[in-house]
Amino acid sequence: MSLLSKVVDVVTGGLADRAYQVVKDYFPPDMSEAQRANVQLALDKLELERKQQAEQARQAAEKQLTERIKELEGSAKDLLRLPILGPLMLFLRGCQRPVWGFATLYLDWMWFSAWTLDEQQQTALITINVLVLGFLFGERALANAAPRILHFMKARKRG
Repeated sequence: MSLLSKVVDVVTGGLADRAYQVVKDYFPPDMSEAQRANVQLALDKLELERKQQAEQARQAAEKQLTERIKELEGSAKDLLRLPILGPLMLFLRGCQRPVWGFATLYLDWMWFSAWTLDEQQQTALITINVLVLGFLFGERALANAAPRILHFMKARKRG
């Protein structure tokens, strides 16, 4: 969920319930159940409309940001205009994740199976793992791998 989505949820979340509470507090207590249900239904409809408007505004803002980035940085199609360098840059751009991923995997494999590293080298490899996982594969990959790396480090120190 993006930051904009969270902001939209904060702005629109529970609007109908709050409005209904205000209606209950300030309108006559002798309102019938049917009238209360109609008020609640109208408020729910109002909240739904507000959420839809906020979602449309969020999508428009994200689209505008994407267009702005594309305008400033260019797109992959722009690279194809360069005769030799364009396709080469696209190839290098496309293969960087596997290259960094397999290189890091190789370093980790050697670290866990063959190398005996001192504290500083282990810290450097952990930093490389964090950088590769975080920047190239996203926060979720880092969140999934960090506990296992820490567990392995503790187990290795004990034994």
